[in-house]
Amino acid sequence: MQLQFLRTAARRSFATQRFFSSHSPVSVRQTNLLINGQFVPAASGKTFDTFNPATEAKIASIAHAGTEDVDDAVHAARKAFDEGPWRTMDGSERASLMRKFADLIEKNKDELAALEALDNGKPCSVAKAADLNLAIKCIRYYAGWADKITGKTVPIDGDFFCYTKEEPVGVCAQIIPWNFPILMAAWKLGPLLATGCTSILKPAEQTPLTALRLGELIVEAGFPKGVVNIIPGEGATTGRHLAQHPGVDKVAFTGSTEVGFEIMRQSHPNNLKRVTLELGGKSANIIMDDADIDLAVAQSNVGLFFNMGQCCIAGSRVFVHEAIYDEFIKKAADRASKGVVGDPFGANTTQGPQVNEEQFHKILNYIETAKKEGATLLTGGKRRGNKGWFIEPTVFADVEDHMTIAKEEIFGPVMAILKFKTIDEVIERANASEYGLGAGVVTNSVDNAMKFTKGLRAGTVYVNCYDVFDAAAPFGGFKNSGIGRELGENGLRPYLENKTVIIKA
Repeated sequence: MQLQFLRTAARRSFATQRFFSSHSPVSVRQTNLLINGQFVPAASGKTFDTFNPATEAKIASIAHAGTEDVDDAVHAARKAFDEGPWRTMDGSERASLMRKFADLIEKNKDELAALEALDNGKPCSVAKAADLNLAIKCIRYYAGWADKITGKTVPIDGDFFCYTKEEPVGVCAQIIPWNFPILMAAWKLGPLLATGCTSILKPAEQTPLTALRLGELIVEAGFPKGVVNIIPGEGATTGRHLAQHPGVDKVAFTGSTEVGFEIMRQSHPNNLKRVTLELGGKSANIIMDDADIDLAVAQSNVGLFFNMGQCCIAGSRVFVHEAIYDEFIKKAADRASKGVVGDPFGANTTQGPQVNEEQFHKILNYIETAKKEGATLLTGGKRRGNKGWFIEPTVFADVEDHMTIAKEEIFGPVMAILKFKTIDEVIERANASEYGLGAGVVTNSVDNAMKFTKGLRAGTVYVNCYDVFDAAAPFGGFKNSGIGRELGENGLRPYLENKTVIIKA
């Protein structure tokens, strides 16, 4: 994701947009479960509704996968792995199918971006330029790995020939969140398909539409039956049964740290599943006194307000050096106040609604708590309009480390600005968190940059930029922000088992 695109979007016209058009710009094509290459209703006939966060209107009724459906999906994935051609297929052939899948995503980019905006609420222009482009690149990147996964020849004592080989781990439960539905599906499916594993993908119940449309493209691309199964449903039922299932070899989860702990507890009643977790964050974004203030304001605005603040790596604790603090907070509040909040399909919209009513009220409660605890509200802090789950871009100054908004993940458009004096002090304060997903630094000093990149306990450290993602760059967190890494060569590791072979010479 390129920071330049986001800066350009943020500089567009600041006129308030109409909140939503009366007619949807995209139709919902698929509402059933994908199991063993076929779209089928839930065995129980049960459905759940998905809602447009910009209008609060119902979009569609989606098949709700129950335990019988989970069992069927695991059986299909198990059969495709154990008996089907996928695991033994030449890597070059898997790569060819993956590239065809990526081509189909690109061919249907406009539709998928519109469907993402409808279901999630993010600006359609952002979904197309960021989410869809990154998803396509991710699938193509891992297609390039499919025939390049190799072992090693190992010299050992004695008259033996020893080598290692990498083999797919097996059937994988992949549980994705609602903030980047199509991109998180790509992050999960890319390495899985490259390594020869099979998947049961469970999209978030709030945003199942693009995952099901991807399922149609997977079928169209010609993947063998059962390689990818897609089963929407609630986390407490569908997700729990999937995580506990003895037929699953690995669980990959992206979501909140709270649910991540539950996934860990649920995954091991019957077998020792491999588990990887990409969880929450409370990332520190540090602005030094030698920083270009306009760059720092733009970087912190992107780092916090991108995707309505619903980003696990959001730079939600903005530490500003005392020498530039007063100037920075004035400019940061001014820039935030000019964000264009409204219709996700508006040409100039920079911020859509929060994903659902629960998230909407959670964020407003954090704002009220910050006021009560003594933080200074500079701009925003209220609902925008009277329909849809829109919240004004919000900036608080005079935030202290003990305050709730400085400790807990808000997952919304609320910037908390804190003051600091020295590098050693701010590194210590930045690290004093249960999280360690990301961090940012704005400075003109190479020495400062190097000290921060060494001292900050975070999986990704951005210097003079923020929210830059690439399929080749590993992503994941320290501490309670997760286990393992996604993307890059590192992203293949969780989907592979190492086998050692020793042959008497």
